[in-house]
Amino acid sequence: MATESAAGLSDHMRGVTVTTIACLAGILAAVASAAVVGTSPEAAADVQAVLIMGIAIFAQFPILKAVGIDISEFGIKDNLFVSFMTFCLWFITYAILLTSAVEL
Repeated sequence: MATESAAGLSDHMRGVTVTTIACLAGILAAVASAAVVGTSPEAAADVQAVLIMGIAIFAQFPILKAVGIDISEFGIKDNLFVSFMTFCLWFITYAILLTSAVEL
């Protein structure tokens, strides 16, 4: 039987939930970056897109807490994982939006 955390989520479900939220936050941050900054060649160099990605990283922690994940147990490894997954999905999605010149 899987071990249960204090919130009643198994370790597997906790990992899946954190990963899913981080990935969705990265995709939403990329769409928001494309909507706010644009998808022109000049927009690729705009630092504001990276700021939106950073906001998405920090916005996840209250969401994780609301879902029932104890973020006080997060160590440096967990925080880096959330940041890295959000960055990767933001980078991939925003690059696709930039190269295809999608208008949002």
